Amino acid sequence: MENEKQKLEELIQKSSNIVFFGGAGVSTESGIPDFRSVDGLYHQQYKYPPEEILSHTFFEEKTEEFYDFYRKKLIVTGARPNAAHLRLAKLEKQGKLRAIITQNIDGLHQLAGSKNVLELHGSTLRNYCTRCRKFYDQAFIANSTGIPRCTCGGVVKPDVVLYEEALDSTVLQKSVNALQQADLLIVGGTSLAVYPAAGLLRYYAGRELVVINKTPTPADSAATLVLHMPIGQALGE
Repeated sequence: MENEKQKLEELIQKSSNIVFFGGAGVSTESGIPDFRSVDGLYHQQYKYPPEEILSHTFFEEKTEEFYDFYRKKLIVTGARPNAAHLRLAKLEKQGKLRAIITQNIDGLHQLAGSKNVLELHGSTLRNYCTRCRKFYDQAFIANSTGIPRCTCGGVVKPDVVLYEEALDSTVLQKSVNALQQADLLIVGGTSLAVYPAAGLLRYYAGRELVVINKTPTPADSAATLVLHMPIGQALGE
């Protein structure tokens, strides 16, 4: 393990345009459950499957039930950045890391100090009125009951990409640009099972690919280096 960590550090040191592509495993060490882990959201019992509840159709048709689930399961308060978040922020400050492309919606990369964070699936920290586009913070949703409404009467919707909704085209384009320019891609804390996000990796044309994940991923065979360990352990100093 130490030998693999040393190889990772060597790759980081010789690279000047690193992109990090991360998923739920980056935040599990901050106490945020991985949707797809054995004890995660997708293995818990509900009246409807989480994929259905977190869909655009369900939001439109069963709005109150959507918010009941959303408040209980997707709003996480008190979580703090872990060793992986902090190291990535430090690499950005050093001018080595150019972008973080994340599937997470918790805002922990920004809390750690990272500036160029591309949130493929949005963020629970941003919420907008569907009628007048007025901004509301996470606390507004957390402290509301029933269907959260704007002063204008419109429904306040989280800026989170639900199933059946398209990813933000600007975020996607920025992600593609970052990947095309990178000389080292570090993929961490993701099973690469969620599309279209996982499909972005095909735009990476650099030489070195590092995969850090507790379990095998489809990218392992193409990787320069694979570390099957918690991401905080791999990236922590």
